[in-house]
Amino acid sequence: MALLDGYRGKFKLRQVSLCLLVREMEVLLALKKRSFGVGKWNGVGGKQQPGESIEQTAVRETQEEIGVTPTSMRRVATLNFYFVGDTEDRNWNQQVVVFLVNKWDGTPAESEEMRPEWFKQNELPFQKMWEDDAYWMPQVLEGKNIIGHFLFDENQKMVDREVEESASAGI
Repeated sequence: MALLDGYRGKFKLRQVSLCLLVREMEVLLALKKRSFGVGKWNGVGGKQQPGESIEQTAVRETQEEIGVTPTSMRRVATLNFYFVGDTEDRNWNQQVVVFLVNKWDGTPAESEEMRPEWFKQNELPFQKMWEDDAYWMPQVLEGKNIIGHFLFDENQKMVDREVEESASAGI
């Protein structure tokens, strides 16, 4: 029995967005400068606010974190993350809705929270990213839709995963 089976469906997952800006064969990642995930390269995004659609969250968070406004984006993945030992005080369990953004207004710029940088899609810094990224990100950059489930221990190390291609990236 997979470790994930003890977590899937037992927790209310807060919904968050994650945007990957893409151009030609490059993807924009940003170095997290503070808070959860500090020191890791990731896409840009964050927590959904009350009354906001996940698409609105993606646009708002991208504006706040790197100063650009997505004008064309496509939902490509739904990723469910579970963290061993989470409590009401420390609830990192979340559902991440991933969007590929291929058009935007503005120029990516550093903020207090994120430092953006372009990477070739075949040279992503996986050793400085969340462990799960290596299992789903290359697939979405190839145009596939992904549904994923990931379990992390108390030290933020991945202990179980399930990733599958899907006809859609919906919930």
